[in-house]
Amino acid sequence: MKTRYTPLVSVKKNIMQKSEQVLQQANASLLNAKEALKLSLEALNGVETPSSGALSAFLSARALLDSQRKIIVEQEAWIAFAEQEVSKAQEQLKLDMIEYEKFKYLELQEIKKIEQKQKMEEAKNLDEIALMTYDTTKRRVS
Repeated sequence: MKTRYTPLVSVKKNIMQKSEQVLQQANASLLNAKEALKLSLEALNGVETPSSGALSAFLSARALLDSQRKIIVEQEAWIAFAEQEVSKAQEQLKLDMIEYEKFKYLELQEIKKIEQKQKMEEAKNLDEIALMTYDTTKRRVS
């Protein structure tokens, strides 16, 4: 049954679905960031520092460790940003769901009013028909 709220409900539903997709994308981005950090930490643990040898080997190992640490710091910042994005997406989804439910409730109330009005009209028509048939049966008996 269509009401004046039906188009709004469909629009709000589309907005809510888009918010769900944004949240899914944000969660996927967060998962990718965590996986990249895990791989970087494993790579840092896998770097072998020479215990003896030329100074250039020590310097190159140190440079490798420093660059790996910078990568880890950047990835931690990426994770923090991704977590913020997930949080924002969750809040937006929550607001969109509230709006959708609000208009869905209004639509349901409108449908109930229409159904009640139809029932009243039907009862009125049945009463009229009953009165008309009662009157004709009364005349036949007399």
